[in-house]
Amino acid sequence: MPIKVKNGLPARDILEKENIFVVDENRALHQDIRPLQVCILNLMPLKEDTELHLLRVLSNTPLQIDVSFMQMSTHHSSNTSPNHLNRFYHPFTELKENTYDGLIITGAPVEQMEFEEVDYWKELCEVFAWSVTNVTSTYHICWGAQAGLYYHYGIGKILLPRKLFGVYPHMVMNRKVPLARGMDDVFMIPHSRYTAVDEEAIAACEDLTVIGKSEITGSAVLISNDGKNIFITGHSEYDRYTLDKEYHRDLDKGLPIDLPEHYYPDDDPGKRPLLSWRSTSNCLYTNWLNYYVYQNTPYQWGQILTEKEHLDAAKTLTQRVISG
Repeated sequence: MPIKVKNGLPARDILEKENIFVVDENRALHQDIRPLQVCILNLMPLKEDTELHLLRVLSNTPLQIDVSFMQMSTHHSSNTSPNHLNRFYHPFTELKENTYDGLIITGAPVEQMEFEEVDYWKELCEVFAWSVTNVTSTYHICWGAQAGLYYHYGIGKILLPRKLFGVYPHMVMNRKVPLARGMDDVFMIPHSRYTAVDEEAIAACEDLTVIGKSEITGSAVLISNDGKNIFITGHSEYDRYTLDKEYHRDLDKGLPIDLPEHYYPDDDPGKRPLLSWRSTSNCLYTNWLNYYVYQNTPYQWGQILTEKEHLDAAKTLTQRVISG
């Protein structure tokens, strides 16, 4: 099914060339369909790249999705043109009265800072609080996952001795949870970060279930027991060349950077990178949208489920997967 985007969004032309069905605002207005309302809080510096990555994976669901973009008003983005931001993005203050079926909070290159030192931290906390009552389910990515775990559960992060950089294998730890449905026992996810979540605190938190992890990356896929929050500590949405661009960017700047692990054939950066995580990405986003957004969200906007209703729905879904 198609994804609905604003007229003129640059990512649309690229998606159409990839044979991905995209409808503009004019055509969508004439369709008698209740699309899922998904808001993307894009904290990444190269916003147009992130838009393309996320719209590409969201397009694989059979559900129609209406996408909106949010930005932090307390942060100035210097890597995206003001014209693009003014045309396609809205500050939280303009969106906070809305309700959304799904919310995606991206990563941000600020993981070496304390959370409270980030210039938009206070505003982001307002978004986290708002998501509890105005969003059916929220999907957190990389630093966004670390920030969400810190806000909702008080779980801190730990500075790594060197950057975790590459594509890593993970084991499915709990196959009975619907988020893991259709996934292989071993799945790949790219990571690019300097910090990790506190694994002892994760293990001690009874409100979280670890879906996938590895000895190298730690907990990579987590879910709250009520299904309202998904946390991915890597970047399953990355395309084939994202790590390649990051690697050569840092090399050109003279920054210390290791070769991304398990990425280039024969560890040769002159060779085309292997794409080994797309099926995992498609599975995660499709399962999230189906089981935790579409299956739980009310038809009428504003009828956000209570915490008990979310827990009951999550238990029903899990029982359905186990029995069927």
